[in-house]
Amino acid sequence: MKHSAKTGIGFGLTSAVITTLGLMVGVNASTHSRIAVIGSILTVTFADSFSDALGVHILEESQGKYSHRTVWRSTAYTFLSKILIGCSFVIPLLMLDISRAIIISIIWGFILLGAFSYYIGSFEEKKSWKVVMEHLFIAIIVVFTSHYIGYMISAFIT
Repeated sequence: MKHSAKTGIGFGLTSAVITTLGLMVGVNASTHSRIAVIGSILTVTFADSFSDALGVHILEESQGKYSHRTVWRSTAYTFLSKILIGCSFVIPLLMLDISRAIIISIIWGFILLGAFSYYIGSFEEKKSWKVVMEHLFIAIIVVFTSHYIGYMISAFIT
């Protein structure tokens, strides 16, 4: 995989999974509203996709190691992977009750993150499963923390 694809897809996938899972679990814990969760996912997917793509673009430019074309490819891969992956979390919410959709989304996010982590781990000297466990551990922390924050918002504000 070329540098631009690995950078863009890796960053976009990871950011989309972590951001979307954290947001949807937190919003669900505070509102239990399907429309609020879907609206939040779509809003953050598009806003954060532009933001992260620009961040990758500026990072790649600032390093001065890559061609103008490579920088723009990394930018495009980041944007497209964030949009596609972020929007994929809406599908279970349209098909299932909200509780099941959240569980399916967490499983989906962990599969995506685990598969890409395994792929990345195959390039490192460490064993791939260690890379997978490290990244999934961080995702678990995000999910639990977001759920707790959403719960606390609901308990103290309503």
